Amino acid sequence: MKKAELIAAMAAKAGIKKTDAQKALDAFIEVVSEELAAGEKVQLTGFGTFEVAERAAREGRNPQSGETMMIAASKSPKFKAGKVLKDKVNA
Repeated sequence: MKKAELIAAMAAKAGIKKTDAQKALDAFIEVVSEELAAGEKVQLTGFGTFEVAERAAREGRNPQSGETMMIAASKSPKFKAGKVLKDKVNA
């Protein structure tokens, strides 16, 4: 499902215009992004939790040359599904 299809489905499910659904989805994405950038987590009970995972610096290998190289530490967004979502997917 692409973003346009998600917006159409949200509009149909909520009985609102597609433009309103798009505004709501864009606002959700923006708020979650801002919270993650600030190092916070966003927890939606029954759905899941968005949080930031920190990866330590490590040594890796260049696959073409085989040379070792340092991979810098980084942060990555992570989603952990909640129990209700897991149960629905596995039903």
